[in-house]
Amino acid sequence: MTSRTRRSVVAATALALVAGLSAAGASASPDRGTQWNAAWAASPQRPSTGFTPNWSEAGFDHHTLRQVVRVSEGGDRARIRLSNAYGASPLRVEGATVARTKGTKGAAVEKGTLRRLTFGGKRSVTVPAGGQLSSDAAALGLDRFDSVTVTLRLARTTGPATFHAQSFATSYRAAGDHLTDTGGGAFGESTESWYYLSGVDVRGERPARRDGVVLFGDSITDGFGSPADGNRRWSDALAERLAEAGEPRPVVNSGIGGNLVLNDSAWFGDKSSTRFARDVTDLPNAKTVVVLEGVNDIGFSETDKPTYKPAPVVTAKQLINGHRKLIRAARAKGLKVVGATLVPFGGSDHYGERAAAVSDAFNTWVRTSGAYDGYVDFDRALADPKDPERIRPAYDSGDHLHPNEAGYRAMARAVDLDAL
Repeated sequence: MTSRTRRSVVAATALALVAGLSAAGASASPDRGTQWNAAWAASPQRPSTGFTPNWSEAGFDHHTLRQVVRVSEGGDRARIRLSNAYGASPLRVEGATVARTKGTKGAAVEKGTLRRLTFGGKRSVTVPAGGQLSSDAAALGLDRFDSVTVTLRLARTTGPATFHAQSFATSYRAAGDHLTDTGGGAFGESTESWYYLSGVDVRGERPARRDGVVLFGDSITDGFGSPADGNRRWSDALAERLAEAGEPRPVVNSGIGGNLVLNDSAWFGDKSSTRFARDVTDLPNAKTVVVLEGVNDIGFSETDKPTYKPAPVVTAKQLINGHRKLIRAARAKGLKVVGATLVPFGGSDHYGERAAAVSDAFNTWVRTSGAYDGYVDFDRALADPKDPERIRPAYDSGDHLHPNEAGYRAMARAVDLDAL
């Protein structure tokens, strides 16, 4: 029996609202580890120009916002997590709904599946500046890999919006109140970013198992180079591989394009140690984290691109110490922590003799130090046999830095599932 056939009416359970957080927005859910599984996640970022046109700096004013995500775990009930981590003022949400998405693309939802969300029993909620909160449970049956549409009614001027810059999925906006529309006709505007939505959690009839896998990193984890609305990031490929192997587990993506281990960036998010609790250890039922990060730390200084500045020269020792900090943070919360070698990047704008030497030293440390509980060797899995400094052409998105869809599948294949 699938979760979709078990959609009996379930009494909504009021959950504590989490407020008054630091600008990083880190907070543990009060029932973490007992009931909920993180089925989808996106790491919040400061409003910025971003890589593609978006609405973050202008924010919203009497709009309805509709966002589509794909969950990696099924259940009988769902809730959403909202983040105002970088808001300068409280965020008022006049209403929210969740539904199964109609088709593979677009703003329409399946009739009969739309559920109004409540927050502490109320249909509207205010998210404090710098805060985040979870909705109450909604009785919505979801199967693994279902697409879910979350709609927010933003009836007031929001100011600049906390967002996730690169979603590789289409979000939609309509003027006025279209919270309960099942059709998508009113949603005439679109971007490829997510706004305020930082998570979708599910739970079912059985107690949740602590078996979630979190992928933590930069644009390669985020999915740069994968097709829009295709769900073809390496996180998607890994979740599908686990399911095909008969070992299904939730896999969530905590990548941020351009993110750094050692330095904060207005464009590319807080540094890894600052956001690690919020984006990894506080996620419901996380068990394992795979860390792939560092190529930006060593590569930004190889180019004069303005968005990469400031870009201090980073040594292998400094990068390793940054990773050791993440390892300690994960283990302090009881998580297994798996390291990853940096992918080949010869020919890219991140490449140079110094960066190549630091990458080689760092990758050797990942393979030989035993600092991580295990490791996955993306360097060797993606390298061109004719020139190991470069990504194999069949796996190259074209910029010699980011894998394409085939490359992301190769990354998922490179993982020893028993190591997760």
